[in-house]
Amino acid sequence: MAQPFIVSIPHKLGKDEAARRLKAGLGSIRSEYGKILQVHEEIWSGDRLAFRLTALKQPVGGTIDVAEDHVRLEVMLPWLLAGLAHGVQATIRARATRMLEKK
Repeated sequence: MAQPFIVSIPHKLGKDEAARRLKAGLGSIRSEYGKILQVHEEIWSGDRLAFRLTALKQPVGGTIDVAEDHVRLEVMLPWLLAGLAHGVQATIRARATRMLEKK
């Protein structure tokens, strides 16, 4: 059964700039992690990104919501990946924070 994995990353950029940086940074994530994940769908609707991907051959879906002062990532993980989620949470938070704080 899928389990939600949620990470909230604070920022001081405002919605528009945070969304712009996320859009720019997502391409580098694809190239850097292309061996373990493949993005199948990425749909922006206002301040929300809905996505579907395959990570370690497991289907994953989720959303990224951009707010004035934080970004909220929610991913539904299959049980196989749910066990790894805690270990990668710090990496996800650090990578997102770099995208949102980089000058």
